Amino acid sequence: MHLTLLKCKLHRARVTHAEVDYEGSCAIDEDLLRLAGIREYEQIQIYNVSNGERFTTYAIRAEPGSRIISVNGAAAHKAAPGDRVIICAYATMTEGEADVHQPALVYLNEHNCVMRTGHFIPAQVA
Repeated sequence: MHLTLLKCKLHRARVTHAEVDYEGSCAIDEDLLRLAGIREYEQIQIYNVSNGERFTTYAIRAEPGSRIISVNGAAAHKAAPGDRVIICAYATMTEGEADVHQPALVYLNEHNCVMRTGHFIPAQVA
């Protein structure tokens, strides 16, 4: 049996651009891609915390150190500059791989600077 688990996420990134006429669906600062472990052209899910939109697209590289999160093409209709988003990638793995898997979690501030990283999400309490 194979399972699909969270591979990595950029948590609460701020959208810097929304470019309807630009090729490519989500340009992400190359440093952030590398830190999270998201590959260029990899499928990603974007969850817009600001407006509730959820959509699938793919990642492309933005200039390293730019802190750019640019939602492009048709996806630009689902996010606007200033929106907070969660960008996730998932991986399929065996149960044995899932038993030892730790996702790469990257938490960003309002300027898309890394606040902290981690490998687990604490249990939600009542």
